[in-house]
Amino acid sequence: MFPAFTLRYSRLPERFYERFEPVPVREPRLIAFNRPLAEALGFDLAAFDAEEAAVWFSGNVVPRGAEPLAQAYAGHQFGGFVPRLGDGRAVLLGEVTDRDGRLRDIQLKGAGRTPFSRGGDGRAPLGPVLREYLVSEAMHAMGIPSTRALAAVTTGEHVVRGIPEPGAILTRVAASHIRVGTFQYFAARGDIDGVRELADHAIERHYPELTKRKGGERYLGLLESVQARQAALIAKWMGVGFIHGVMNTDNTSISGETIDFGPCAFMEQYDPQMVFSSIDEGGRYAYANQPWIAQWNLARLAETLLPLIDDDTDRAIELATELLQRFPERYEEEWLAVMRAKLGLERAQPGDKALAEALLAIMHRGRADFTLTFRRLADAAENREAEASLIALFERPEEIAGWLEDWRQRLAQDLWTEDERARRMRLANPAFIPRNHRVQQALTAAMDENDYGPFETLLEVITHPFDDQPGREEYTRPAEPTERVFRTFCGT
Repeated sequence: MFPAFTLRYSRLPERFYERFEPVPVREPRLIAFNRPLAEALGFDLAAFDAEEAAVWFSGNVVPRGAEPLAQAYAGHQFGGFVPRLGDGRAVLLGEVTDRDGRLRDIQLKGAGRTPFSRGGDGRAPLGPVLREYLVSEAMHAMGIPSTRALAAVTTGEHVVRGIPEPGAILTRVAASHIRVGTFQYFAARGDIDGVRELADHAIERHYPELTKRKGGERYLGLLESVQARQAALIAKWMGVGFIHGVMNTDNTSISGETIDFGPCAFMEQYDPQMVFSSIDEGGRYAYANQPWIAQWNLARLAETLLPLIDDDTDRAIELATELLQRFPERYEEEWLAVMRAKLGLERAQPGDKALAEALLAIMHRGRADFTLTFRRLADAAENREAEASLIALFERPEEIAGWLEDWRQRLAQDLWTEDERARRMRLANPAFIPRNHRVQQALTAAMDENDYGPFETLLEVITHPFDDQPGREEYTRPAEPTERVFRTFCGT
């Protein structure tokens, strides 16, 4: 059933990982399987059998050709450095080459206690597994780089997170699982050869255009390339109101994908200081802080690469600092591109940033729903009469009414027809996101009632985020006061 494994990471020196066989579970049962993704990865779907798949995706049987391992990494967690983290409950089976020729990791998350578990049980509760499945697939459907969910399996066992909860295992697919924290693991040990081997591996895998560069230019190029992808990624997060919740350096992917969806959430009422994560007590990873945390994390990556950038430490610091100082400008370019698409602006004009920021400020004061505001703005672009439903979202309707006049004056500078503008705006502004209360309802039904119907319906809705989906309008609705989710939890 599985495609052939290539085992690139396991051919790196053994200090990069610990060999680890998944710990068998009592009663694996397949509860979700991503057939389109499986097909893209080259799985033999003609031979698919749900019971057999449960055995594979639980780790009870290791696929032929796989060499399971737990990856080593370190990381800054809420600003404090931990020199040894690693995969405490995940096992990398290996890599496969998909039908487009791209290398993809296949990893089991919740596969048992590894040498990096630090006293943990190595297992995953069902709720966080389903949350990651839903949100990662929604992100992919919205065009945001993300790890993806291939399968979810219940284990027939319970894990204890305060109270006993059903156990589950997620099969996760990624461009790779190399993190900023992976580089930090070797740098913290003074293992410059390890940093170099990891950097060369990352370049070959993610940035092959850099292989032509020599010496320090290659590794400065790696830092620049990772910075560019992070700037683009965070701008896309901001464009859909996504709050990661735990932007530690061990959750910052070198490939530029969104990774690890523990306490993540989507804003409803717009508030730049919004925090959902129960462990982010100081608001370090609030919505508005995400770009600057990304820059901070990139600075930690730069520290690990300094010995490779230049033998003269002062010169290496100068080069890396000059590059990092360009992050705000690069991020603003990416963010403005996102916002122009959301506002239906055809060409860049000097006042576009002010126009976008003015709308966000009015949304904040007016306590407007983030997603609905932009979706209804697309309707208003096509038909002025639709402005009424947009204005109704705001507690201060006079402010948004005034902004709409400025917006229409700006639109007059472009050449798109109303139909063309509205079409493009609807492709930039999702109608359906994984609203927190809907996610929680799906998780509760699965955990408490063994009912996966709400999960399956929600998954179908949010993986078609830009379609109108008649009959499913209720999924666009913000939470009622009694449905609101104020805290999300990591599940580790």
